[in-house]
Amino acid sequence: MRTFSRTTIGISIVVAICSVVALIFRQNLLSLTASSSIVSQILPSIITNKNNTTSSNTTANLTMSAANTTTKLLPRLIRQSFLALEQSEGAGARVRRSIGTPKLRNFTPFLMLDHFSVAPGAGFPDHPHRGQETITYLLHGAIDHEDFAGNRGRLGPGDLQFMTAGRGIVHAEMPVANEDGTPNVGLQLWVDLPSHLKSCEPRYRDLKAEEVPVAEVDGGKVRVKVISGQSHGVDSVKDLAYTPVWLLDVEVRPGGSIVQPVPEGWNAFAYTLEGEVVFGEEGGERRVVGEFHNVVFGPEGQAVYAAVDEGADKSARFVIIAGTPLDQKVVQYGPFVLTSQEEVYQAFMDYQTHSNGFERADGWQSEIGKRMVH
Repeated sequence: MRTFSRTTIGISIVVAICSVVALIFRQNLLSLTASSSIVSQILPSIITNKNNTTSSNTTANLTMSAANTTTKLLPRLIRQSFLALEQSEGAGARVRRSIGTPKLRNFTPFLMLDHFSVAPGAGFPDHPHRGQETITYLLHGAIDHEDFAGNRGRLGPGDLQFMTAGRGIVHAEMPVANEDGTPNVGLQLWVDLPSHLKSCEPRYRDLKAEEVPVAEVDGGKVRVKVISGQSHGVDSVKDLAYTPVWLLDVEVRPGGSIVQPVPEGWNAFAYTLEGEVVFGEEGGERRVVGEFHNVVFGPEGQAVYAAVDEGADKSARFVIIAGTPLDQKVVQYGPFVLTSQEEVYQAFMDYQTHSNGFERADGWQSEIGKRMVH
């Protein structure tokens, strides 16, 4: 009886241990199953989210992250491509205007793109703005700026200035004399403001060349300055414009290529600065584009495909610019960009009477504007 009891106790202990082990295993299995269920619910939403139209840099980043999980991004096809012809602008300046002409009057939210070249004695003396933002990107030389609120500064090579005109500003932009006598060269992009921000207070935001992060692509054959937006895991340092805009400066060496995602639903174009670029995916629709061309992409697609032939004699350089479309009317007369004829008329009246945002223009004259050779 004593032997039987010991045996019974021993068996009972073994059974109890086995039961505990089985219970733990079952709980772990249920947790794993639950986790798998959660993942299966999350993944479809992530895949779906990559197709949503973006309206800010934050949501655009989420869209690009989702899109990058796919093996191939749908290319943006070229809608049109044309040479930007050189013309006179301001006082003695030369510009290649590719947006704001009969070829491409407006491409929301973009109003104008000038590739400018100005020498000392020329420039853009005192002039007003209302209702838009300007982005100035200096490529060579130096430009001074000054406004009626006492703001002033200098842009050097690779520097940028984001200026919001809002309800009204009067300023001057004048070149600095370079020691080698070369002109000052850069890009100026005009971006429309949403109607509810056209009466905001003016502001400036500067971005120095050394602050711009760089992405290396294709084993170093491609270099992207991420001025605003995102490229291959590199984000721009700050939001500089009220209207969401991406601005990327891309240099591609011979034999290099890049697939640059752009936010879906945004309008996008490229402007070529140097060399020849092959736009389009390999095996698909491709086009060779020379310098000083505006390449306008269609609204469908997720990325811009670009490359430079292995046998090219030099690298190519271009900017990719994208922005969220604004569903509003554009009524522009010179430096005033509003949404109705009545608002444009009011802007002229306000400027002439120094009122409603132009009060500080009364009697004001910039110091740098006096450099103008008459």
